[in-house]
Amino acid sequence: MAHNEAVDVVLVGAGIMSATLAVLLKELDPAIKLEVVELMDSGAAESSNPWNNAGTGHAGLCELNYTPQAADGTVDIKKAVHINTQFEVSKQFWSYLTKKGTFGSCKSFISPVPHLSFVQGDDGVSFLKERFKTLIKHHAFSDMEYTEDKAKMAEWMPLMMPGRAPDEVLAATRVMNGTDVNFGALTNQLLQHLTSAPDAQVKYCKRVTDLKRNNGGWTVSIKDVNTGNTRDVDAKFVFLGAGGAALPLLQASGIEESKGFGGFPISGQWLRCDNPEVVKQHQAKVYSQAAVGSPPMSVPHLDTRVVDGKKSLLFGPYAGFTTKFLKHGSFMDLPMSVRLGNIGPMLAVAKNNMDLTKYLVSEVMQSMEQRLESLRRFYPLAKAEDWRLEVAGQRVQIIKKDPKKGGVLQFGTELVAAKDGSLAALLGASPGASVTVSIMLELIEKCFPNKASGEWAAKLAEIFPAREKVLETDAALYRKINAQNNIALELVEESSETPSYA
Repeated sequence: MAHNEAVDVVLVGAGIMSATLAVLLKELDPAIKLEVVELMDSGAAESSNPWNNAGTGHAGLCELNYTPQAADGTVDIKKAVHINTQFEVSKQFWSYLTKKGTFGSCKSFISPVPHLSFVQGDDGVSFLKERFKTLIKHHAFSDMEYTEDKAKMAEWMPLMMPGRAPDEVLAATRVMNGTDVNFGALTNQLLQHLTSAPDAQVKYCKRVTDLKRNNGGWTVSIKDVNTGNTRDVDAKFVFLGAGGAALPLLQASGIEESKGFGGFPISGQWLRCDNPEVVKQHQAKVYSQAAVGSPPMSVPHLDTRVVDGKKSLLFGPYAGFTTKFLKHGSFMDLPMSVRLGNIGPMLAVAKNNMDLTKYLVSEVMQSMEQRLESLRRFYPLAKAEDWRLEVAGQRVQIIKKDPKKGGVLQFGTELVAAKDGSLAALLGASPGASVTVSIMLELIEKCFPNKASGEWAAKLAEIFPAREKVLETDAALYRKINAQNNIALELVEESSETPSYA
């Protein structure tokens, strides 16, 4: 009887998640045999593509939805601090790879770009001031500046100030050491680095059609989309990192932990400007507040993007709705994901989120002129001819069971793993890419607990000298790690004033 091909690990999807996990596993165990399977003909073709995501190195510096304000006026900074330290963990991994010398240039995927928050009106100003007062006390945000001075704002964001009413009430904060990350370039660099090692393959134009339990692992059925040929691969561990396609594959696995999960697809659109005369006047990522009644993913921002060495501006996002789970997916993705185990939560979410549905429909129906109106809140003198519509990637927000409401719609990411650690899937969206490394470390600790605390422990400590919890509380260590990462990633120049640490 013919035996199936056998590997240690199969990773489904060649985006930032799978690429990160594959490289990390190969660093921890160079003898590991793994295969990445991708439906498209290249890596980073869906959510990791630079035009399919916001590309912000999410570090909690400017994203106002990470710092909610309570009824008594206090601002909760826990999430912003946590995301900031998670991003520092990502930077540690990229720094480690860059220092190896075989990884390639960090300049191809990460660039220094200031991160600003911008608010309008008395309520916005009072919130931003309180946010600043709370954040500045934490060492991760100690470099933040605050201003209500319009002359100062004109220096910080020269494109955004001309054409405003003289009595408009405004405030802004700025952190100079923000970044722009091209996750598409980073993903492809990781995949290239991976395939230079033995026993590591990335196979394109391949669709996973089935997952079945076998003795101690999984049999993965893989179809070549060009030839129609199929083959079965036996794997000890399977990672479903296929963006919106992870949910149907998780359901196909039949693991107990997959029961009750549903997906709510949300599409996005951006206005994009490539006019160099406009682009050169805006060197920042500027985030503001979502309009009243709008969901968190609608937080408007005007971003400097650096893709393949060329700068552009993106403004948005404008949400949309389609039943596809991937940009290149099928309109049947949503209906085909309905199961007996998740129909209750999905119907509860539909009933409890009529406002969101109405919002998405209204966003889809917007004219170009209406989209430009919201851009002009940021950039009053914007001209229609400088901007074009860019369709972003699909995001599949998580629907899960809830004892009180029946089901809830969750914004964020969730790692779902089989009890025996043989399979894991990543569901959800933002701040996804920026905190990939932390999520993959969580996966390793969940699915490979004995190795993580045993034979892999020394290597993990070498790659990650400081994890999130200690970075949140140890100011001196945070500053040391941050400075080292910024030098390794060429975000700052090394100078004689840079402190050296023994």
